[in-house]
Amino acid sequence: MTNFGASTVGQDVVSAYSEQVSGKTFVITGASIGGIGAHVAYCLAAAHPATVLLLGRNGAKVSPVVEKIQQISPSTKAQFVKVDLASSGSVRAAAAEVATVVTKIDVLVNNAGIMGPKFSLTPESVESQFGANHIGHFLLTNLLMPKLEAAGTGSRIVNVSSLLYQFSPVRFDDYNFSNGATFNTWEAYGQSKTANILFSVALAKKLASKGVRSYSLHPGNIQDTNLSSTVDPAEWPIVGAMFGEKNVEMPKAKTVEQGSATTLVAALDPKLDCVSGAFLDDCSPAKTLDFASSLENAEKLWALSEEIVGQKFTY
Repeated sequence: MTNFGASTVGQDVVSAYSEQVSGKTFVITGASIGGIGAHVAYCLAAAHPATVLLLGRNGAKVSPVVEKIQQISPSTKAQFVKVDLASSGSVRAAAAEVATVVTKIDVLVNNAGIMGPKFSLTPESVESQFGANHIGHFLLTNLLMPKLEAAGTGSRIVNVSSLLYQFSPVRFDDYNFSNGATFNTWEAYGQSKTANILFSVALAKKLASKGVRSYSLHPGNIQDTNLSSTVDPAEWPIVGAMFGEKNVEMPKAKTVEQGSATTLVAALDPKLDCVSGAFLDDCSPAKTLDFASSLENAEKLWALSEEIVGQKFTY
């Protein structure tokens, strides 16, 4: 019986569930060296998966991760696939490339994210954090769905969210903050992280009959990654005040090793089979605010996301 919690490290999770890794195919977005995605990949490599595909914008930042995976597990096929999640065209190209490399995907980890940038729009005219953190993953996941279904009952989709989702629900009628006029980068980040949770809720319902499961999670407050590299320094005092204003508790600090654990539990733990759609914190299911758990909101987000990417996905 496992007893995972806040101090659990990713290696312990993989050690407990190595049979869920061996011979399987994993796709991870946002796996640059030093980040959570990279450490998740290293942990998985120890149990000898068949294939690990690492999707990211910068091959130079991912190639060292590919090399380390191959050192840990020479039998594992590790490969970089270029993608810019803020561009639907890039996402479509990446999905097509993935489809030529693998016959199935056992676990898709939507880990990539940006946080705290100044206001800007994606090529599809979507606020950048909502676009990269949610819309890009929405499109990628749905385009890869045939490969997830090909893995059979038990394949999983893991969406890395954050407890900072509490900063904002999805602003269905104004997700671009009046084209920047009312923009608050932390509320925009919160909106995108709420979207990650609602996406898992929608996927869980839509894919239940196919045996594909989905989860979202908070990895922890991890300072040793590049996530904060896009934050304007002037924004730090603003977010500090927002914790009090919005009555949000500061997430507990974790190391990268600890930060990978909840992602790996979501990807591997068989005990979660009966709670598809759950949000995890400290390696266990946790409650979310109503706006992030509402099936009505999940369906509204799905419809909005389809409208933005210009394609419908029915399951």
